[in-house]
Amino acid sequence: MSEHNYKTTITWTGNQGVGTSDYRAYKRDHAINVDGKPEIPASSDPSFRGDKARYNPEELLVASLSSCHMLWYLHLCSAAGVVVVNYTDEATGIMIEAVNGSGHFKEVTLHPVVTVSDASMIEKANALHHEANKMCFVANSVNFPVLHKPSFVAV
Repeated sequence: MSEHNYKTTITWTGNQGVGTSDYRAYKRDHAINVDGKPEIPASSDPSFRGDKARYNPEELLVASLSSCHMLWYLHLCSAAGVVVVNYTDEATGIMIEAVNGSGHFKEVTLHPVVTVSDASMIEKANALHHEANKMCFVANSVNFPVLHKPSFVAV
C-alpha cells in the first residue's frame, strides 16, 4: 500500500477592513492554491453570502467526484479495449441544510455522455462505470451514494 500526500493553501481574501466583526461585514472570498498551479478563486455558495462568480466547496466536491470517476473510467476502458473518443459529464449534487445551518450531501449523480469508436463497445463501456466507482479515491471517501446515469454515442 502506498501513501500519497497532498498540500493546498487556502487564503481568505474577504476582509473588508473590519474582519469578522459582524456576519455581514466580510466577504466569503478566498483563494485555493497548490504550488505551481493556477489559483482557484473560491467563495461560499451564494445562499450563504458567497460570490456566485467564484467556485464554492460544494461545487468543487461534485467536480472532484466527477473528475475522479472519469479518470478511473478512461483507464479501465483503455485496459479493456473500449475506445472512448469523447467524454462529458454534467454531474449534480443534492445537499441538505439542517435547521442549525450545518448540512450534508444526500447524493451526487454523474451523467456522463460517453462516445465510443464502435457501437459494439457500448455494453462493456456501460459496465465499466460500476468498476470505476469502486476504484475512485474520492467516491470511496464520502459517506453518501455516488450514482451514475450514463448515456452512450457511437461514431
